[in-house]
Amino acid sequence: MAVSSSPHHVVLFPYMSKGHTIPLLQFARLLLHHRRVVPSYDGDEQPTITVTVFTTPKNQPFVSNFFSDVASPSVKVISLPFPENIAGIPPGVESTDMLPSMSLYVPFTRATKSLQPLFEAALQNLPQVSFMVTDGFLWWTSESAARFDIPRLSFYGMNSYATAISSSVWVHQLFTKPESVKSDTELVTVPDFPWIRVKKCEFDPVLTSDQSGPAFELLMDHILSTIKSRGVIVNSFYELETAFVDFKIRDKNEPKPWCVGPLCLANPPKPESNKPDWIDWLDRKLEEQRPVLYVAFGTQAEISNEQLKEITLGLADSKVDFLWVTRKDLNGVTEGLGLVKEHGLIVRDWVDQWEILSHESVKGFLSHCGWNSAQESICAGIPLLAWPMMAEQPLNAKMVVEELKIGVGIETEDGRVKGLVRKEELSRKVKELMEGEMGKTARKNVKEYAEMAKKASAPETGSSWKNLNSLLEDLCVSREPNGVIENK
Repeated sequence: MAVSSSPHHVVLFPYMSKGHTIPLLQFARLLLHHRRVVPSYDGDEQPTITVTVFTTPKNQPFVSNFFSDVASPSVKVISLPFPENIAGIPPGVESTDMLPSMSLYVPFTRATKSLQPLFEAALQNLPQVSFMVTDGFLWWTSESAARFDIPRLSFYGMNSYATAISSSVWVHQLFTKPESVKSDTELVTVPDFPWIRVKKCEFDPVLTSDQSGPAFELLMDHILSTIKSRGVIVNSFYELETAFVDFKIRDKNEPKPWCVGPLCLANPPKPESNKPDWIDWLDRKLEEQRPVLYVAFGTQAEISNEQLKEITLGLADSKVDFLWVTRKDLNGVTEGLGLVKEHGLIVRDWVDQWEILSHESVKGFLSHCGWNSAQESICAGIPLLAWPMMAEQPLNAKMVVEELKIGVGIETEDGRVKGLVRKEELSRKVKELMEGEMGKTARKNVKEYAEMAKKASAPETGSSWKNLNSLLEDLCVSREPNGVIENK
């Protein structure tokens, strides 16, 4: 089956969180790049794929700016008003990075269902949709897709390693049986992957508790809607995690995973003009031949002032130059600024992380191991100092340190994910990553994976390119108004 030469229309609906939104916007760029333009009957060129992105008013500027360099007929952005008067959530909050606490994730996510009638009304007025990709957290979009007979693909922003291990833990009830473990930090072998050992504290409690309550009910809604989908878009590439992709493919109870990443490679080159101050600072460090550690923990990590003080003291003690990008509300960073100003630059602003990681002066990344950050670091050839804090980040860190061997792990004081990291541990591991033997090995390995990532994304020959091509051949068929599907 070949993709029709007539234009096809794809709908994307990301969850209201930067870590979920950015990769789906990058997927939109990938679609536009994969199928550029074809001649029309009158000799003009027209795009073979157009994209409509759904979002909310306060998120629209970010989404629209992402496509500022894209021709307007190719991408359309539609805002749906976010519900008001959600219990516990301040007025005007439309993204998770603005939540007072991530404990409000469940009511925030539940509130998105009120967008369903508005979403369906908008779908009714759009040109024929070939398929849609919606975030798995927006479970109710599967109902909308079924109502309009539109093939729906799910997206979670996770890699196959984390989903495969989580599935194995879930199926085998590794931590929910009464006799399973004595403590949160006891190492247990994963049945389907006997070379991997995990701790109970490395998983969200919803996977290891008695499996009841609002968070579990929401998880079940996500899972059931994903099972009904035509597949799952995975922001990764097959060669990075072959055994885990194959495990997911063999599971006939779940939809097929489509590895089409790394999606960060779909970003256009950054123009040289209007460089921000922190890039000028990195330029100076390059001239001084001083390697820089990039430090960032994402927009949702909740870090105590005690922990911020330990971070500041640890970085100061390491004597390593660093660029630390932090949230504006983390006051503990300001208190320790005098200790680190000789070696570090602290930025309280939104940055282009890919631009920083691609800078020649950056030689390491102290990261929470959110998958977007980890994969950007891999593609830039930068080894990681892995410090997971929530969600599936502990599994990403395990993949980085144990499976791929492209990083060094941070140890908390009590062995728990949410435990305190002391300044001595941080200082020692920073120096190990930037100057030690483990760091040299990680740097060598990550350079090899960076080359593999580029090959996977190469037009015509790369595994991710071929996967996307197969996906489009499966889904981009002409749909007549009466519902009959015509192959072109």
